[in-house]
Parts: sequence; C-alpha cells; structure tokens
Amino acid sequence: MQLDWWTLALQTINFLVLVWLLHRFLYKPVLSIVDARGAEIDAQYSEARKVEAQARAELSEIESERADIASERAAALKSAAEEAEAASSARRAKAEDDANALLEQTRKTLAGERQVAISETRRSAFDLAVAMAQKLLDEFPPELRADAWLSRVEQHLQNLTSEQRTEIAGQLDGGGTLHIASAVALPESAATKWRERLNQIFNVELRVVFSVDPSLIAGVELHLPHAVLRFSWRSVMDAMQAEIDAHENTG
Repeated sequence: MQLDWWTLALQTINFLVLVWLLHRFLYKPVLSIVDARGAEIDAQYSEARKVEAQARAELSEIESERADIASERAAALKSAAEEAEAASSARRAKAEDDANALLEQTRKTLAGERQVAISETRRSAFDLAVAMAQKLLDEFPPELRADAWLSRVEQHLQNLTSEQRTEIAGQLDGGGTLHIASAVALPESAATKWRERLNQIFNVELRVVFSVDPSLIAGVELHLPHAVLRFSWRSVMDAMQAEIDAHENTG
C-alpha cells in the first residue's frame, strides 16, 4: 500500500490551519464573551449585596430604636414600650422578608440570564465553525477529500493491535455490514477504492454500504455492528464544546 504523501501533507496543513483559525477566532472569543458575562454577573451580585447591606442597616436602625425605647422608664412608658416592641418586630420581619425575597429573585434572574448567554454563545460558535469549515471544504474536489480521509482511516486501523483488527474483522466476516457515512457523497471510483483497501486491511470480503450525513461537516464515520469509528470534524467540534462546558463548570 502506498500513500499519497502530497495529499496527506496538504490535508494535514489544511486541518492545522482550521484548528488554528477555530482556536484564534472562535475558542478565545467565546471564552472572552463568557468571561465578560461572568464579570457582569459578578457586578450584579455586588449590587445585590449592597441592597442586602442596606436592609441590614435598616435592621440595625430598628434595633437602635428598640434600645432607645427600652431605656426609658419602664413604669411610665410600659404600654408605649410594648407597642413599640411589637411595631419593631413587625418591621424587622418585613425587612428580612423583603431582603430575602430580593436576593432570591436576583439569583434566579442572574442564573437564567447566564444560561441564556451560554446557549446563545454556543449556537453562534457552532454556526461560525460550520460556515468556516464549509468554505474551506468547497475548495477541494471530492476525490481528493476522499483519499485524504481514507489515508487517515487506514493509519488508524493499522495502528490497532492485531487482536483488535481480528475482532473487527470477525464482526464483519460473519455477515455484518460496514456502514460508511460521509459528509458528501463519494464518487464511485472513490467508493471502489475504499472497498478494496479496507478488504486488504481486514483480509476479508467486506459488505460495505455508503451513506451521506451532511451533519458530519467533513470526514467519515465507520459504523461497525458493535462500535463506531469517528473521523469527522463534527467529532472535533463536539470535543471543543465539551472543553468549553468544562471551563464553564469549573468557572
């Protein structure tokens, strides 16, 4: 078996450029947006704490009024002191209830806004990534892309242990079907090449069925009877999304 090293090199450079572009113009801006939104949320929390401090100041003032009333002569102002005590307790309870209600409402509002911001950022990021990927792919003919991805699949399969390849071959040799999903339809010549070279790797006569899945953006997926081998840009973007989600959870 011989590899088209120029094709592989061009595709490798193309892939590295894409990863760099995504990291430069997608991943970092997304983190900046999330960090900016986090700073805004922290500011809102700070404002909520100021409101809480004001409420506590009012409570302190009420306690001061209680102390002044209690310091007056008990005998002469007993009735007035009891009334003031009752009014003070009511005001304190109301102030505490108002402060707690305000804080709880603020927390719910900020949590909802944060979730909306994250969802909108995620959608925008994926839309941008898909647009960039499609623009890059349109510059290469389907045959060239098919050869590049076939080389990548071959390299992965050859790096497997002999036991792993034997296990996969056993699934396919017993009447199992190898379903190959690609982002774009493979030309008949490319499909024939895929069948021949996969037969050589597994040393069995494979039953191969090709299908098209545009959601892969680029690349292929090999659906075995009991496993799926993914070689698509969608899997790379899913990994990046998981990294962003992890960053959000730890932040």
